[in-house]
Amino acid sequence: MKPMNEDHLAVLRRHMVELIAIHVELASDELGRASLDERVMAAMQRVPRHLFVPAPLAPYAYQDTPLPIGFDKTISQPFIVALMTDLLAPKPHEAVLEIGTGLGYQSAVLAELAGQVWSAEIIEEFASRAETLLRGLGYINVGIRVGDGSRGWPEHAPFDKILVTVAAERLPPALLEQLKPHGRLVMPLGSEKGQLLTVIDKDAAGQLKIRKLIPVQFGLLETV
Repeated sequence: MKPMNEDHLAVLRRHMVELIAIHVELASDELGRASLDERVMAAMQRVPRHLFVPAPLAPYAYQDTPLPIGFDKTISQPFIVALMTDLLAPKPHEAVLEIGTGLGYQSAVLAELAGQVWSAEIIEEFASRAETLLRGLGYINVGIRVGDGSRGWPEHAPFDKILVTVAAERLPPALLEQLKPHGRLVMPLGSEKGQLLTVIDKDAAGQLKIRKLIPVQFGLLETV
């Protein structure tokens, strides 16, 4: 059988976005919304997910499922990527901190929507590969560092928005400190046994408003 070409993959990507829309509609009672921001859906349509998975898995890249990327890690399900991005609501003038770069797929989606993305990854091989991929695709507004994501990235703080793509039992204090007043942080909170996708809004006085949404399953935040 012939390998799929870019036209085939573009069709599958459109289908993926349609599946995300259906998933959101079906989960509207839990999510409190029946659709996601059109900007987010357009970004999901543009970013070539098949380039952010190991080559043998490229034909499965547009299925609505997580996929293994090495080191016992996965690239998140497209629905979850879209939902977390929508909840974060990055704007073109904003600086976003991402914790857990992986191979850079979520970073690319954020780069489509935010002014600047700073991303921390603890696995050096992932960070190097993600940087190469993102540069090759023209995402010049993403900076990546290797290190403990729980410490954030103080040199570029404060951030308008923070997205954490790994779970923790409690909010990392450094990330809250590096979040601007009126900023927002989105992450899964809980243990390995169970987590809830959580949205934290910080007001002008530094007080937090916490909303817990749907159950999710993420790997745990690694610290050093």
